[in-house]
Amino acid sequence: MDRRKFLGTVGLAAAAGASFPTLVSCDTNEDIKESYQADLLVVGGGPAGACAAVAAAREGAKVLLVDNGNCLGGMGTKGLVGPFMTCYDAAGENMIIRGLFEEIVDRLIAEGGAIHPSKIRQGTEFTAWINEGHDHCTPFDAEILKKVYDRICAEAGVKVLFHANFVRPIMKGRKIQGAVLLTPSGLEAARAKMVIDATGDGTVAFRAGAPCVFGDPESGRVQPASLFFRINNVDTDRLIADVVPHLPEFRRVNGVSYRCLHWRVAEAEAAGEWDLARKSVNIWRSVEKDQWVINCTRIHGVDSTDCENLTAAEIEGRRQVEELMNFFHKYVPGCEKATLMGTGSTMGIRESRHVHGDFVLPVQDLIDGVIPDDNILLSANSIDVHGAMGGPAGGLYMPIKKNMYGVPYRSLVPRDVEGLLLAGRCISAASPAAGAIRVMPPAMAIGQAAGIAAALCLSSGASPATLDYADLKPLLLKQKVYLG
Repeated sequence: MDRRKFLGTVGLAAAAGASFPTLVSCDTNEDIKESYQADLLVVGGGPAGACAAVAAAREGAKVLLVDNGNCLGGMGTKGLVGPFMTCYDAAGENMIIRGLFEEIVDRLIAEGGAIHPSKIRQGTEFTAWINEGHDHCTPFDAEILKKVYDRICAEAGVKVLFHANFVRPIMKGRKIQGAVLLTPSGLEAARAKMVIDATGDGTVAFRAGAPCVFGDPESGRVQPASLFFRINNVDTDRLIADVVPHLPEFRRVNGVSYRCLHWRVAEAEAAGEWDLARKSVNIWRSVEKDQWVINCTRIHGVDSTDCENLTAAEIEGRRQVEELMNFFHKYVPGCEKATLMGTGSTMGIRESRHVHGDFVLPVQDLIDGVIPDDNILLSANSIDVHGAMGGPAGGLYMPIKKNMYGVPYRSLVPRDVEGLLLAGRCISAASPAAGAIRVMPPAMAIGQAAGIAAALCLSSGASPATLDYADLKPLLLKQKVYLG
């Protein structure tokens, strides 16, 4: 295809043959264009935000979903985080996170982009050979996931706006009425009757005046961040053959994991070629046999709400990836010719702000398997708090005592702001409790519940704080959320 024909197919032929117009800034003197009007504005297009938008749109709401990147999916796409952690009960018998999560998994499978969690068992290469809390993970392809999110939003009628940075909320007293966005066009107003904060960092809620804490107030720390990356051209059979004989040696000592490839890490340490805050390598086989996902970089003390701090973390993450690639090439059988497919385009943040509502979900409720009266989902993900022991490699990993636990709707409602709901890891939960529900399957379920609740508030005239759970539950069930 020649250049002119190509330009014509994308609607640019006229522009290519004409003079460019004079460009005039649209935000001179900080003028803000009144650009968008919606029933519901969802800020953040990660797993929680995308599911919130689709769920609300399916209940009849006019939804605008904005994200500062170029695709939906957040950590699963931009961050290259994978696989989806478990969506089953603790016994590994029943899939309990369903609804939109299950629909997205089924769509991925139909396009060759995932393996169903029913086929993935703990202690295998698909779970980094980890047992506790890792039964029935879901390997997926990040590029196919981007397309699935695009299509599911389009089919629901969600208007998606990429490259849109949240600047500040539009407030009338304590009520949020939209947001000012910074887009390539300048400053633009997106007005809405309700807003969902799915930013991960609770940025909307924080700037709207909701009370927040940063990290764990008791320890004064946040969980360390990680830059995920993916490799291919791996001789998987040789890699597996190196790992399997060492499985009886897998252990945790004072919170430090000695698991996959810890014997190779010891060799690299002895040679002065390992300075990472890990003693083993979390390496997960992906959908294609020669492709693996690596979760091994670790950067402590990252404040994802501080630009300079986050910038330094991104640079350090890439430095660690380079060191790891050298490690794979030199020390790991089957990885001598491994190729770096790519690093996440954004750092994987495990923890930042926790927004407080009238109810702060305590970790003991998860451990004890409490299913609240206003339950919006069931989950069995373990409490996983990286860096909890205070050392560079130590963490807290605690399986739950019961088969599952619930998450209350109350944890989605922030204090001191009206017309706002929370979705994803910033919900009202204590730091260690958030360590369990921050992973993608429960985040997607939280998002779906927030979207349904927002749509119900819009149609009934209720506020998030006064919404009757008796009205919410039937809609959750209608959208195939599993509540037991």
